[in-house]
Formats: sequence, C-alpha cells, structure tokens
Amino acid sequence: MIISHRYRFIFIKTFKTAGTSIEVFLSNHCGDGDILTTITPLIEPHEARNYTGFFNPVNDLLYFHLRGLLSINNIKLVMKHWLRGQKFYNHLPASLVKQRISNEIWNEYYKFCVVRNPWDLTLSHYYYRFREKITFDEYIKKGNFRNNYHMYTDVKGNLILDKVIKFETLEGSLSKVFDYLGIPFNGTLNIRAKSTSRKDRRPYQEIYSKEQRQIIEKEFEDEIRIHGYSF
Repeated sequence: MIISHRYRFIFIKTFKTAGTSIEVFLSNHCGDGDILTTITPLIEPHEARNYTGFFNPVNDLLYFHLRGLLSINNIKLVMKHWLRGQKFYNHLPASLVKQRISNEIWNEYYKFCVVRNPWDLTLSHYYYRFREKITFDEYIKKGNFRNNYHMYTDVKGNLILDKVIKFETLEGSLSKVFDYLGIPFNGTLNIRAKSTSRKDRRPYQEIYSKEQRQIIEKEFEDEIRIHGYSF
C-alpha cells in the first residue's frame, strides 16, 4: 500500500489485482516522505520506506473479529506485524489504514483500489499460490479464497474509498485517476509483476465446472453484487 503526501493519495493494495505493478510504477513518483510498504520479492525501483511505527494490535484483532475473519492465521499476522513494528504493511485493509492516520489525511487524500472478476481472480490466486501442486478442484474445496470485499468497505459493508477501479479496464481507469492526481502516465504501467505463474491461458469460463462456478458465486456474492460481475 502507499500513502503519498506528495500527490495526496492513498492506494489500498488488494489481492491479485496488479497491485504490485501499480506500486512499482508509483514508486518512481513518490517522495522521500511518502509511505511505501515492502513487497516480496523486491522489484526495482520500488523502495519501501516510512512504514514502521507503533500500532495497537487490539484494534486490528477487533477489526477481524467484527468482520468474521478472526482466524489463527490472522492473529499470527497481526502479532507478526506488531512485533516487527510494521505499522503499515502489504494488503492493509482501508479501515485499519484509517485508524493509523489523522482524520485530516484520511478525509482530504484521494483513496483508491482495484477489484477483479472473482472467477478470474480465484484462478489467478490458485496458480500463484499453489502452482499446480494441488488440483484446482482441491483448491476450490479448501475454500481459502482471496476475497477483497473487506479491504475497501467498513464493518457495515459501506464503501469507504473514493474510487474502485476494475481490473478489466485497469490502464484506462488508472489514466483518469493519475490525471486527476497529477501523476505522469503514458497509458501503460510497463510492468507485469507476479504474472508468470499461470500456465493455462484459456478463458476462465472454460476451466470452471458448474459446481466450482457456484461456490465462487456464493463466496463472493457481495463483490459480485456491488460491481456487477457475472460469470
């Protein structure tokens, strides 16, 4: 994620939506005083900075509890960042960003993120995370999906960002956002970070079974409803 005081924006990094590519591009324009969280593996010229500091882990645990996301993995995640003093970190939900900064910055800065068709996103996450070490059907049945809904809404489900960009129209939408912010952009990121793991390049509609399709439809029903996605 990025908080840029130079251009007065907050970029919330969601899962499997070209977030790393956007971060690397924006790192060329951010100032020394801006906040850029770490990415792994490092991709030049991105340089993480100003992301450390104290935060109250109880607030984070309460957040996950209220969202129905309090799991062993999320408890470990919160404690890891707290012990390391990582006040800001990769994929930090917008609600927690809001708790860590002043009301003035939150209210005055332009806040945006990217979302993606859930069926396409899920397939991308499968290849990135497991690289075919298990079958796609086994992955679907595990149910460990990357639902971004909580990343840009509050506990009541209200959108709390100024702009949600669709991955399917990424660079055209980024052109409008960057033009509004005054960030130089020639219409392309020229970066495809973490995009080489997917081997099966067929349209996702040809890969899903009817049962798999319905599982994703139920799991991502809020995102599908809000953004008008369909299979």
